Order: sequence, then structure tokens, then C-alpha cells
Amino acid sequence: QVQLAESGGGLVQAGGSLRLSCAASGRTFSSYAMGWFRQALGKEREFVATISWSGDSTYYADSVKGRFTMARDNAKNTVFLEMNRLKPEDTAVYYCGAGRSWKPPMIVDYWGQGTQVTVSS
Repeated sequence: QVQLAESGGGLVQAGGSLRLSCAASGRTFSSYAMGWFRQALGKEREFVATISWSGDSTYYADSVKGRFTMARDNAKNTVFLEMNRLKPEDTAVYYCGAGRSWKPPMIVDYWGQGTQVTVSS
């Protein structure tokens, strides 16, 4: 089993940057593909980015491509989401998830509790 804990959310002005982290417990972390998802108020949860177990492959939603970068450090059981040029429409609760395949649609086996990102205009 994998337990996930996100951190790094907060309030930022449009055009600013934030770096989210997701720390995982368990010795099998490196065998999981990881993903970031987000859910805005009143909307369904949506895919943001995924990364393969090795970190060699990534995939991004069109809405964040070129602005967000996902990476992982298997030695530290952590994945990151670097978010640049943030927009008010990026405001949401961001969740990390662990699954078997990094290729969308990613099926998530384990979810974190989420971290709030608010972008002011």
C-alpha cells in the first residue's frame, strides 16, 4: 500500500509560480506511475500530468502544457509539480495519485488528501 501527502499549495498572483510536492510512503514507490490531478469548486476532478515509474516519460493536459513540469525523485519517494505562469483558472485542489500506468487515462490506485492552490487575478 502507498500513502501520499501533498504540500506546497497556497495563494499566488496570476503569473506567479508554485511548486507542489507529494511524499509517498512504502518501499514500492518506484514501481508506480504517478499523476497530478485537480478539482475546482463545483467541477469534476481532471487530469493534469503523469510521469512514468522511471521518470523518463511524462504527459500533460493541454491546459498546462508548457507551463507545468512534473518530476520525481525515487530516492526520496517524492514527486513534484512545478507550476509557472499561473492563471486564475488553475485555482483548484491538487491531488497526487499512484497508479499502474502513466499513459492517460491513468487509473489511480491511491490518492493523497489534496492541497489548495489559489491564483488571484
